[in-house]
Amino acid sequence: MPQPLSIHHTGAVLRLRLERPELHNAFDAALVARLTEALDAAAGDAAVRVVVLEGDGASFSAGADLNWMRGMAAAGEAENREDALALARLMRTLDELPKPTLARVHGAAFGGGVGLVACCDIAIGVPGAKFGLTESRLGLLPAVISPYVVAAIGPRQARRWFATGETFDAAQALRMGLLHEVVEADALDGAVERQVALLLKAGPIASATAKRLVRDVALQPDRDRLDHSNAALIAALRVSDEGQEGLGAFLDKRAPLWAQEG
Repeated sequence: MPQPLSIHHTGAVLRLRLERPELHNAFDAALVARLTEALDAAAGDAAVRVVVLEGDGASFSAGADLNWMRGMAAAGEAENREDALALARLMRTLDELPKPTLARVHGAAFGGGVGLVACCDIAIGVPGAKFGLTESRLGLLPAVISPYVVAAIGPRQARRWFATGETFDAAQALRMGLLHEVVEADALDGAVERQVALLLKAGPIASATAKRLVRDVALQPDRDRLDHSNAALIAALRVSDEGQEGLGAFLDKRAPLWAQEG
């Protein structure tokens, strides 16, 4: 059977490509499990410094596979809960992955596909990309992916798009913050590679810790505790091997040891 996900290592960059092009890379249980497994492996692989997520064929990911949805509609509530928890684990694994992540977005990104985009640290798309949180049309809601989508586009925007289920284009996705950049299709790979090159120039530990810092700052209401936590973090980074190398390289006007040619 064809594999639903291809995995490509190029130096320090790991490319995970959804490989169900005939179904616009729609999710099923096998793809969810395989992608989660690949991300878990990447988290523990010191050789991986950047993860690029992309889709084969005409789309990034069109959400849930219709046959999968048909099967879950016939299943009981307990089975549906376990199925939803598997998707929740995928999204959380991607969101909390201790590596910088980049979504290369083209074609359709619907439902869970929007969730994947929202979970990535950087998202670059093309003008023709289309997005939708269309679950309400089926009497459902994008519940599992909602924490990540709300974090990306904000509560006010989420209330509209969750309720109406209407589709929107790349320009709207850019305005809302779901995409960081929109480039023409023939410039997409170049834009992705530019971001990868920048990420590879950053300290690996600093890059891995960046999203945790953002999350802590966003969720910690106690400013005193936050000040102490952030002071402890920067102190630890300054005296770490990576921090010492980075500061030394800056003062010596040379590239740090981890920097790679873009």
